[in-house]
Amino acid sequence: MNNLFLKLGWKTLLRDLRAGELRLLIVAVTLAVASLTAVGFFADRLNGGLQRDALQLLGGDAVVRSDGLTPEAFIAKAKALGLKGASTVTFPTMARARDEDGGASKLVAFKGVPPGYPLRGSMKVADSTESAGLQTRDIPELGTAWADASLLDALGLKPGQRLLLGESSFKVTRIIVQEPDRGAGFLSFSPRVMINQADVAATGLIQPASRTNYSFAVAGDDKDVKAYVTWATDELKKPGAQSDLRGVRLESLESGSPEMRQTLDRAEKFLNLVALLAALLSAVAVAIVARSFAAKHLDDCAMLRVLGQPQRTIALAYTFEFVLAGLIASALGVALGFAVHYGFVLLLAGLVSSALPAATFWPVAFGMGMGLTLLIAFGLPPVLQLASVPPLRVIRRDVGNLKPASLMVLGVGVAGFAALLLAASSDLKLGLIAVGGFLGAALVFAVASYIAVKLLRASVNESSAPRWLVLATRQLSARPAYAVVQTSALAVGLLALMLLVLLRTDLISSWRKATPPDAPNRFVINVQPEQGDAFQQALRAGGVKKFDWYPMIRGRLVAVNGKPVTPDDFEDDRAKRLLDRDFNLSNSSQQPSYNQVVAGRWTAGEKDAISVEEGLAKTLGLKLGDSLRFDIAGQTSEAKITSLRKVDWGSMHVNFFVMYPVAQLAAEVPVSFISAFRAPEAAPQTTNGQARPQSFDNALVKAFPNITNVDMSSTLAQVQRVLDQVIRAVEFLFGFTLAAGLVVLFAAITATREERAHEFAIMRAVGARASLLRQVQRAELAGVGLLAGFLASLVAQAVGWALARYVFDFSWTGSWTVPVFGSLAGALLALAAGWWGLRSVLNTPVVETLRRAAR
Repeated sequence: MNNLFLKLGWKTLLRDLRAGELRLLIVAVTLAVASLTAVGFFADRLNGGLQRDALQLLGGDAVVRSDGLTPEAFIAKAKALGLKGASTVTFPTMARARDEDGGASKLVAFKGVPPGYPLRGSMKVADSTESAGLQTRDIPELGTAWADASLLDALGLKPGQRLLLGESSFKVTRIIVQEPDRGAGFLSFSPRVMINQADVAATGLIQPASRTNYSFAVAGDDKDVKAYVTWATDELKKPGAQSDLRGVRLESLESGSPEMRQTLDRAEKFLNLVALLAALLSAVAVAIVARSFAAKHLDDCAMLRVLGQPQRTIALAYTFEFVLAGLIASALGVALGFAVHYGFVLLLAGLVSSALPAATFWPVAFGMGMGLTLLIAFGLPPVLQLASVPPLRVIRRDVGNLKPASLMVLGVGVAGFAALLLAASSDLKLGLIAVGGFLGAALVFAVASYIAVKLLRASVNESSAPRWLVLATRQLSARPAYAVVQTSALAVGLLALMLLVLLRTDLISSWRKATPPDAPNRFVINVQPEQGDAFQQALRAGGVKKFDWYPMIRGRLVAVNGKPVTPDDFEDDRAKRLLDRDFNLSNSSQQPSYNQVVAGRWTAGEKDAISVEEGLAKTLGLKLGDSLRFDIAGQTSEAKITSLRKVDWGSMHVNFFVMYPVAQLAAEVPVSFISAFRAPEAAPQTTNGQARPQSFDNALVKAFPNITNVDMSSTLAQVQRVLDQVIRAVEFLFGFTLAAGLVVLFAAITATREERAHEFAIMRAVGARASLLRQVQRAELAGVGLLAGFLASLVAQAVGWALARYVFDFSWTGSWTVPVFGSLAGALLALAAGWWGLRSVLNTPVVETLRRAAR
């Protein structure tokens, strides 16, 4: 007897597989597991690769980064612990070719390195562009420079020729093939130029207001490194450290730099969202298919009870069958997910290294657990009711029908499934909004559809309405519970599909926001005060009629309303980052024309007043009337917030978080100037038959060698190429969710096939024509689809806004046309699924249908 349920469960499994009754169930679970494990395998390998390469990406076992020279105490402590140390300096600047070599210029990422660099990893350099390069522990010799091949190509130079940096000239001797501590390799828009640190001062590029970044890397025994990290962390947390050690931050293997994977973090969130939607849709499909499966097996179980099988044996047999089916579906899903994740690696080539380490066993275990949880939580409850079917059903088919699952069983299953989805989301906000939004939406759909059925029944006048409409209304109102379940299931499926379409569209429009035709395409920074008049005259002489011109002052926020503030005072990550670096402050007596004051008033010339960008104010919890104190190069400046501005960051104009509404600040404040303009169109120069950058840029950099001229047109083009890769990866996984949505639609439409067949057979037996019944079926499906599409589109816009606002951090642009197109799409999909799943209902002979119903 102990083995009887195993034999019975195995036989029923084989029989149901042959009959195709488990087909939809297995497909739904397979799609859910494949979607989740594809993202899981990719994230697992990516994290393993970052962990493997973390020391090389940092350039040491720990790195102290600062906006100014590394404090001497941090260097002395490393020496005291016997650690190796290496200090580097990086900043953006312009590199130029000599006039006899074409005079072209290019924005570069400048880096000065000392002997002993790098502490971890090694450089890979080549003597020519044709060479693959060799590993080296050397650094550039005095008077020489190493550069990326892309820079030499842009400037028309070759190794052996000279490169101009600021006030100095360097001979290019090596081509950089690989730089260990350059970053995670996800984004690097400017080519690298590396020189010996002893040559940095001679270039004259470092000015009081320059945006320099200093790094002090240490390496040694784990014990000594941990002691150094502990000491440095304590130093940065000491009272007064924010003023004495402003701009200083510590990075280690544990902390890492969040900027290293910012692009892939957003991509991973979108991939997780798509996977979550596929899992949620599969849960709906499993619940519908399982109930239909149970309804078909009521008579079989009644016969087993007549033959003496106890409830326990029947329950264990069906549990064993579903567990085996879940294992099969989950294994298929894991295998499919493993194959699919290679597509992500290929689609994101260039953003991530293809030489990622092997995946761990965690995605496999998670996928199998998710598949079994999905099937047991949503599929098993209605099936277990088969064990309690009374033997009397053999002669009385009106007894022993399925009942709604108990709230406790359903609640436990939903809670377990939701917990796994939250774990899979890797982001609490994303998980809560997706899972909570769908649970809330299901309740809204159920209530709304029930009310709609009642209103439809009351609004249709049977004496004057067309016959097909009367019959369709009776069909829906006669089974309100089925109508509610069917409409809700359709709405949930459509919600997921609409949400993905809307988010994808808005993502592209936000990331690829079109630039105005006359928007600036050049940003110039580091213009010194004494160069201001000459620089503006150079712009006008070159044909630039309109340009932004603002002073730029670097200051750190140190107090709010007289109370000192530190990054530790805030929970939000963005607030912590803002407090951990200098702000770019500015001043102007005139309000920028592309900034809108949304609170308070901009008063020109008002002293001790500041205007703050509304997003910054919200992040830091600031309001009108608050007093802010900034530390500007050792000088304090305190002012009250008198206005909040809405800044259009997509305008391509110069924008600032904080501005003083005065024409001039204290004379002793270190300041540089920033300008934005649209470069005049001109024929490109040529060197050796190759097109070179426009002469206007070259002449400007030649006249002012210390400035940094940023060509935003090429940078934005590179950003778009990166985003194209991310979007293709999201669309790649979109196919799984689309398939899951279609499974839900098919399952929801065909769930009442047997009841429809019986009712239509009776109508046909009493004289109803097939054409009339076809009209009834189409009207019912179209009505359910229209309602489901309308409800889904409304909720999709609400959930989409929450995801865009709180997870992906871009503006949401809803449209009134979405409910219209959503309703039409719902009707069309319902009609298509109904035609495919219910086409046999009207074609089956009446006698056969009635005989099957009587058995």
